[in-house]
Amino acid sequence: MLNVDAYLARLNVARPSATSTEMLRRLQRAHLRAIPFENLSIMRGEPIPLDEASLFDKIVTRRRGGFCYELNGLFAALLRALGYRVTLLSARVANDGGDFSPEFDHLALRVDLATPWLVDVGFGDAFLEPLPLVAGEVVRQGRKVFRVDAPGPDWILHEGANEATLVPVYRFEMRPRELSEFEARCAYHRTSPESHFHQGALCTRTTPNGRVTLSGYRLIETIDGRRSETAIADSEIPGVLARVFGIELPPGR
Repeated sequence: MLNVDAYLARLNVARPSATSTEMLRRLQRAHLRAIPFENLSIMRGEPIPLDEASLFDKIVTRRRGGFCYELNGLFAALLRALGYRVTLLSARVANDGGDFSPEFDHLALRVDLATPWLVDVGFGDAFLEPLPLVAGEVVRQGRKVFRVDAPGPDWILHEGANEATLVPVYRFEMRPRELSEFEARCAYHRTSPESHFHQGALCTRTTPNGRVTLSGYRLIETIDGRRSETAIADSEIPGVLARVFGIELPPGR
């Protein structure tokens, strides 16, 4: 059974007394700030099991991060344990050619309260709070705007600096999915050199005023829209991961 109190302590959030939209917002923001989006297991050749016990051990007990299948997979379990009605959604990520990646390439969440919400803690630099699943509604969060459209049976998430610059982020359908259905695509990203997750180490999380990212040998910090970049030597990476992201990797691969 999921240890809800330990998970909430990882997020630095007190156990809520009831479900609410405001609490859902708080949980997503806290998750994005406390738990990094990272591909370090992929780069180190580690297995990535998607069962709840393994995800909890990695993300909560060992204080690691992960990518969409791990982060949204475990967050869905937490939300359900807190009383939320959660549906796992298969999403296809937009590419530079104007098309979308294969089915199950991304895992997002639908949470139903009085109205439905799109929830996502596993897409890196994306929306900070749940988005209402209302077609055509533009929502501003910080320096970005977001809109979900429903041009057919699928929905499409867009983002941009303003309405004029909105571009597709990912396409998703409302059919309920099980976490096991994402295992094959997770295995592809873990093992295939063609996956973009094999192009270099990545670790990123939100901060109170922006975002901090370790990308390869660069530490990138954005504070109130101002970006700075610092070169990092290979020997400095373990210290940066520990100091900035709270991640201590065991020696090995």
